[in-house]
Amino acid sequence: MVSQPIHRKISAYPIGPFVPAPRGLSRSIRGARVRRPSAGPAEPVPDTAETLPRPQDALQNASPMMAQYLEIKRQHQDHLLFYRMGDFYELFFEDAVQAAAALDITLTRRGQHAGEDIPMAGVPVHSHEQYLLRLIRAGFRVAICEQTEDPAEAKKRGSKSVVRREVIRVVTPGTITEDGLLDARSNNYLAALAEAAGETGLAWLDLSTGELTVQPIERAGLPAAVARLAPGELLIPERLAQVPELFELWGEWKKRLTVQPNARFDSENGRKRLLALYGVGTLDAFGTFTRAEVAAAGALVDYVELTQKGRLPRLDPPRRVAAGQVMEIDPATRRNLELTRTMAGERKGTLLAAVDRTVTGAGARLLAAQLSAPLTDPRRIDKRLDMLAFFVGEEALRLDVREELKRTPDVERALSRLTLGRGSPRDLCCVRDALERAASLRLKLTPQGHLSPLPDGLNGVARDLTGGSGHSHEDLVQLLSRALGPDLPLLARDGGFIAAGFDPVLDELRALRDDSRRHIANLQAKYAELTGISGLKVKHNNVLGYFLEVTATHADKLLGEKYRSVFIHRQTMAGAVRFTTVELSDLERRVAEAGDKALALELEHFEKLVQGTCAVAEPIATSARALAALDVVSSLADLAVDRGWCRPVVEDSLAFDLRGGRHPVVEQALEEAGGGPFVANDCDLSAEQRLWLLTGPNMAGKSTFLRQNALIAVLAQMGSFVPAKSARLGVVDKLFSRVGAADDLARGRSTFMVEMVETASILNQATPRSLVILDEIGRGTATFDGLSIAWACVEHLHETARCRGLFATHYHELTLLASKLPHLSCHTMRIKEWQGDVVFLHEVAAGTADRSYGIHVARLAGLPAPVVARAEQVLELLEKGEQGSAVARLAEDLPLFSAAIRRTPEPKAAPAPAAGPSPVEEALKGINPDELTPKQALEELYRLRGMLGAGPDDGMLASHPPLRGAGHGHGPEACRNQRRRLHRLGRPAAGKA
Repeated sequence: MVSQPIHRKISAYPIGPFVPAPRGLSRSIRGARVRRPSAGPAEPVPDTAETLPRPQDALQNASPMMAQYLEIKRQHQDHLLFYRMGDFYELFFEDAVQAAAALDITLTRRGQHAGEDIPMAGVPVHSHEQYLLRLIRAGFRVAICEQTEDPAEAKKRGSKSVVRREVIRVVTPGTITEDGLLDARSNNYLAALAEAAGETGLAWLDLSTGELTVQPIERAGLPAAVARLAPGELLIPERLAQVPELFELWGEWKKRLTVQPNARFDSENGRKRLLALYGVGTLDAFGTFTRAEVAAAGALVDYVELTQKGRLPRLDPPRRVAAGQVMEIDPATRRNLELTRTMAGERKGTLLAAVDRTVTGAGARLLAAQLSAPLTDPRRIDKRLDMLAFFVGEEALRLDVREELKRTPDVERALSRLTLGRGSPRDLCCVRDALERAASLRLKLTPQGHLSPLPDGLNGVARDLTGGSGHSHEDLVQLLSRALGPDLPLLARDGGFIAAGFDPVLDELRALRDDSRRHIANLQAKYAELTGISGLKVKHNNVLGYFLEVTATHADKLLGEKYRSVFIHRQTMAGAVRFTTVELSDLERRVAEAGDKALALELEHFEKLVQGTCAVAEPIATSARALAALDVVSSLADLAVDRGWCRPVVEDSLAFDLRGGRHPVVEQALEEAGGGPFVANDCDLSAEQRLWLLTGPNMAGKSTFLRQNALIAVLAQMGSFVPAKSARLGVVDKLFSRVGAADDLARGRSTFMVEMVETASILNQATPRSLVILDEIGRGTATFDGLSIAWACVEHLHETARCRGLFATHYHELTLLASKLPHLSCHTMRIKEWQGDVVFLHEVAAGTADRSYGIHVARLAGLPAPVVARAEQVLELLEKGEQGSAVARLAEDLPLFSAAIRRTPEPKAAPAPAAGPSPVEEALKGINPDELTPKQALEELYRLRGMLGAGPDDGMLASHPPLRGAGHGHGPEACRNQRRRLHRLGRPAAGKA
């Protein structure tokens, strides 16, 4: 069962993010209701707008057209109103001011209202989509008001009657369907969040494809789920907008947030909407749904019906994603791993860009959806891998399939536009061509002698290509092929799209319309012969229509008794006279009527073709999904063959054993840049060494190694081959990544605070099935603080979370934990020193690093040579002995101060008098050591120290110098001293291994 288009009139009332934000909602989140774009609270309208007449003012003294506009605007006060005026959409009053500023178009004036000029701006109808897209991206909602009546019909009601106009739809970020406003390779989701009976439900749909999905969710999992979908618009009820623990989430998505009344998220009302939509008596046929899921799905349907003014598209039956069915990846991890967008918001350089070889829009969208939501069920993963393996082994078939798919249009979105009543002849052509390609592909996948047996998953895809078991699109394809001509207009009202020979009556009307020139020429020749006037011409203008024209010298002949009954005078010009005849007028009428009748008949055929197509929308949608799936598996197989990727083994264990793993994005970038081969590395996070501590120099490849293992886990669980020689992975339920550094100044968070927030999220949520990669935790604060935090994090991951993980650090002291934590294994990035230089081998090996080579990297980065030289001096002093005394010596010899002294010499002073011996020296001269007993010697020593002002306990701390920090070099003796002290710190807590 699938929904069919619903057409019914509804009462107009405000929709969208226009409910006053609840008082509990922070001011920045209340900005979700703004009518003009702003990163924070809405900026005030320019001063000139404060005196503009408001549309809700009284309508007295308004012109009929303006009165109509004001009444329509009153019903859509929170939208920009695109008011159709001939070939333009025009905006007035404050709408004009805002649109002119956002679009950088001219702001002009049109008449007056209430004694004030009316600001006006406009955009051409033929190119309005580009302006609409800019307004939507800027945060506006736009109501499209069209003429719903022919001007001739309006005149019948009176000379001053205004053409009827109605808002036919409201365009919001989540309800766009036009190809020109959408990215063909990305979904545009409208999502809704609801709570009922103590549960939370998330629902989302893509209006352009008809896909509808629901999922149970915990509040803690909302950020990850919303980040996975990246919806164009998110609907929430007022009550959730008031929940303090969700304010941060609302703040991140405030430009796409739409707060709705609680009543629209009622689960019982939602159930009734869904039953009416699908024409069923119960939802059990589609699955078991919680009340919260039904409420969220019902809110989506309600919102779509409101924005589309009572017209609903075909929607797939709701598909349920069970809890834990996909790998959970939080927003920070998605950003750090750059799965679908880089840190700069671009697609290039992402994992998606590196693996996307799809050749259809629907295939690209499906690939992105699968990559964003890796599976956690090994059986479903294997089903996808079986299909890939088949195409890897059948190269000829794979290439043939991909060539066929390249000629396949985007039938998903074409079908959605047709069911919404926004389709065109070209959309019908898309349906026809796509179904033809699907039938051809079905034949190619028919088992033949030279083909391996199709795996179960591919058998299902092949069956669905023709609409499912027992269905065929042949009749519809033949009908559309006979009906549609070769040159199709963008809009049905332009006509000319029905093929010649499809309708004999239409052919006759077209012949009369198109042969008017021949008929006119024949009449002109007839009248010229009749009158003997060779210069007689038949002409046309918009005022008189068709007419006969002769020079003034021949006018008397036509006005004479002989021809007066044939030629009717119309107009006298300075050098010519114009006439008409009954026959010419009749021809003109028949030509005009033929054109109108031909267009009307074409539109009638168009409606019938659309209805016939929508009647089988469900099997067409089934074929569309099969085409997308075929595109994904064949493209991933092509990638695997080209890149030499292997099939992973994904199982229920806790294994994570990669041999010869490579970073898919970096490897591709190296090849494109003509660089050397990527250095592959193994990673075995087995039960005996589930946590790796990775040390090594800067620029040696630690972060790349961390990311590549996380990306391989994503690829394997989405059902793709992976860049490795072999891979065996136990299912990862949650993936966490804390790599890189960034601040969040908008929320008052420093780089270190962001790092700690993300680390806290990881430590609180990681499970034994999780995979965690952490890079340089603790680097953003003081040495001791950072080392302590990193130390505690390693212990927590090992003892409490017990997860698989990679922990990269420059705190080399952490390697001592390997002797105390049985499942911690130390690894390092290998380097080679050669003739005073350092060569990074980018190889991971067991062991630890003793230096970070930060100064070498600084030299490579181009730091001034004196700075590098000075840094080497400082490092050498720090490595020679105890840190405290070394720093003191450095402070006494700071080149900055000595340089300043040289630049600003002190004025010469008078010579100081020669200093005499100090009291201590005098006392020492009076002591004879040979005459002192041991007790007397000790007493004299204390007396001398007292004369110097030093207490008896000074200097005790000198035997306990501070620990060294991350990135410092280590002298051999200093390292031994530190190890002895850290050995005491490294003792595990009672009861721990």
